[in-house]
Amino acid sequence: MTKVIAAINMTLDGYCDHTGGIADEALHEHYSQLIRHGGAILYGSVTYRLMQYWQDLIHKPTGNKSIDDFALAIDNIPKIVFSKSLNTLDWDTAKLASSSIKTEISRLKKEMDRDILIGSPSLIIQSMKLGLVDELQLCVHPVILGSGLPLFKDITNRTLLKLLKTKTLPSGAIILYYAPN
Repeated sequence: MTKVIAAINMTLDGYCDHTGGIADEALHEHYSQLIRHGGAILYGSVTYRLMQYWQDLIHKPTGNKSIDDFALAIDNIPKIVFSKSLNTLDWDTAKLASSSIKTEISRLKKEMDRDILIGSPSLIIQSMKLGLVDELQLCVHPVILGSGLPLFKDITNRTLLKLLKTKTLPSGAIILYYAPN
């Protein structure tokens, strides 16, 4: 059965900042595996623009296996981008969403036999509010950032989650796997 998996990195104090975590080999390997098993990944325009960094590494690999493997995984997975500011996308495996997140996820669940990933903070929150998330994967880094974008700032109702499992990375980052309760 196709699951909707919301996966994101965050600091111990709850901020989502791509520069705030510990991007080591184990983290890249974890996300490469997740992405290779996914059928599509959903992004907002800000995260999409950040992820375009990886396109350059396809043509100019770093020589670091975990980084280059992640670049290849992110390049290959179909990306659906929700944006009011972008009219075109310059990534062959990306397309603009043509409908609401609820409609897109419903369509993808009918069409795909692989998991649907959500990788943008705003889309994670929207999907959670709509009850569309089957699994929430929070990679909590042992970093206190002090400021930034708080992941759950727009959640106004108490939300109970069931812990499914944990995975500890050598950096001390812990991936918490939750399901809605």
